Amino acid sequence: MLLGALIQPTVKHFAAITDPREFGALLRAIEGYVGDPAVMHALKLTPHVFQRPGELRQIEWTEIDFAKAVWTLPAAKMKMRQPHAVPLSRQALAILEGMRGLSGNGKYVFPSVRTRARPISDNTINAALRRLGYSKEQMTAHGFRTSASSLLNESGKWNPDAIERALAHMVAGSIRRIYNQSAYWAERVEMAQWWSDYLCQLRDGGNVDFPR
Repeated sequence: MLLGALIQPTVKHFAAITDPREFGALLRAIEGYVGDPAVMHALKLTPHVFQRPGELRQIEWTEIDFAKAVWTLPAAKMKMRQPHAVPLSRQALAILEGMRGLSGNGKYVFPSVRTRARPISDNTINAALRRLGYSKEQMTAHGFRTSASSLLNESGKWNPDAIERALAHMVAGSIRRIYNQSAYWAERVEMAQWWSDYLCQLRDGGNVDFPR
């Protein structure tokens, strides 16, 4: 029995779009965003990975392994204080490559426009969404995690535990926690690419049905 295995955090609801057609419209709006290159690229990367906004904005180049297609977050940066690895799809890697020539000689992938010594601010993605015409009642930066979780679960294609692991949700019990740190990796790699392909399908106005 896995009942109670997941630690139940205090629930805070963030506005999120979970309708595939509406999500596709959001992705098209993001594609047309014009502004600071760091913000543009961070905004484009956000839907492809399942990380919290604070984790994404602070990506450092040393955390990205292009050869292995992995972003490794140290425990100090994670809400649950456990290291976390994120498989990167071809689309995510391409977005990161787009920033390489702009900030690759600095510490942060998405540096502040004011100083490269700091990353973009905590509210940057939310501010970009407002510029695109989405209110805080419609969509938030944190809401992309809800969108991904909802649609991935709705697809019926992926193990719910793999989705939870991708979201870096903490698992109770030391033995189970160690297991979950390495479990589902192959499925998560496949899921990351499937998700990015589905996002491209929605963005391009294709069939909203889940690909097989």
